[in-house]
Amino acid sequence: MAFDEKTAARPVPGILPDRAQPHDPSVERAVLAAMLREPNPCVDVAIEHFRSPEVFYSHVHREIYQVILELHADPGMTVDIISVAHRLKTLGKLEAVGGEVFLAELDGSIATTVNIESWCQILQKYATLRKMIDVCSESLLKCYDPDADAGRLVEQIETDIYKVRGDQDKHSNVEVQDIIADEFRTLMKIYNGEIEVGIPTGFAQLDSYTGGLKPGEMFVLAARPSIGKTSLALNLIRNLVLPTRSPHPRKVAFFSLEMTAAQIARRLLCTEAGLSESVFWNKSFLDSDLTKMTNAVSTFQKAKLFIDDTGGLTIAELRAKARRLKMKEGIECVVIDYLQLMHSDGRADSRQQEVAEISSGIKTLAKDLNIPVLVLAQLNREVDKTAGAGARPKLAHLRESGTIEQDADIVTFLHRNRDDAKEISSADQSVDAEWIIEKNRNGRTGVLKLLFFPTKMEFIPAAPYKEEDCPQ
Repeated sequence: MAFDEKTAARPVPGILPDRAQPHDPSVERAVLAAMLREPNPCVDVAIEHFRSPEVFYSHVHREIYQVILELHADPGMTVDIISVAHRLKTLGKLEAVGGEVFLAELDGSIATTVNIESWCQILQKYATLRKMIDVCSESLLKCYDPDADAGRLVEQIETDIYKVRGDQDKHSNVEVQDIIADEFRTLMKIYNGEIEVGIPTGFAQLDSYTGGLKPGEMFVLAARPSIGKTSLALNLIRNLVLPTRSPHPRKVAFFSLEMTAAQIARRLLCTEAGLSESVFWNKSFLDSDLTKMTNAVSTFQKAKLFIDDTGGLTIAELRAKARRLKMKEGIECVVIDYLQLMHSDGRADSRQQEVAEISSGIKTLAKDLNIPVLVLAQLNREVDKTAGAGARPKLAHLRESGTIEQDADIVTFLHRNRDDAKEISSADQSVDAEWIIEKNRNGRTGVLKLLFFPTKMEFIPAAPYKEEDCPQ
């Protein structure tokens, strides 16, 4: 096809540069008038709603708003028409905003300030719509770039849109004296059991060390291959999602890069029923076991567990999927199995750099969604070669990247002697295991003793333990 200069010069559909963006001048004037008429509390109300003067569409209104904020922040000044006019004149902007006549008209534009809250909400709505227009217009232009990478472009557009949504809920920096009393009350509520510091894992001893799975935190569970990290993660997930195991069942998203959703479902069912999958293969399934399985099926019918078994998941895909589940289903925790099977969004110079990007992306996801992310990780096989199968893992053994240690709030290791399980044949037989808390940014480190039942893939706290230490 020959190049058509006229066709190429056509404006991009959907972008309307000559059309005014959403705004309402009368509401903008009403908010400014309320701030002038009753600075206390109207200025504070506006500050709480608006993060910047950009919420005003008119540059004149932005200038006046900025001056009002400056005067309000000065303890030696008061906010009124005279002081605002004086400050604008000093700045050489009084005539540009319409002079004292405009300020006087502004003050007389409302009869009462009682609706300041609703006016602020209207302006915030219009500001959000304008941001969306800017984001979508810019995104549309980027889509016409023939050299654009489609996958990365979709991720960038989704990130920009999510940021617009998130900006509505973010708070500005605050001084400690403004929040210290509230935080003291929060701590007392935690102490009195009125609120929880984190999501209980069902392992009471672990919760006493970590406070549970806390919002915004990255919790790493690492182990050598075939030690049982997936089984322990699934045990923890059962404690979160099943109403029989938690008074407040949670909604969990499980991203399984190693096993299929069907395999995960079978593992969960058999563990809940206390059976080995092998009883179906070797035809040793008993009629009496049927009740256990049907009860397990019934229990999971009530669970809110979302399994995604996409192989080779990228950090961009993870963010996109998790965000949608957060918005659509209200998930309260994300579990990833496992980190080293993921890929970064672009071409990294080395695998170590790629894993570092993935680790950083997971931590950012936890903060953005304000939910805990439990991520499983593989340990370097060097721990076996240099110290033997019985050696306890260390932070240096985290495979391919030390940045996992830096990004994570909590790093734990699952440790046991792999050979101990080879002779186990009964569902009642167990082997010793340890859950090592090696790093805990906001709490203690230590070692939790566990018992592992290989046939049913279940971990429970080892004796001596209290009854409440065992998930029921």
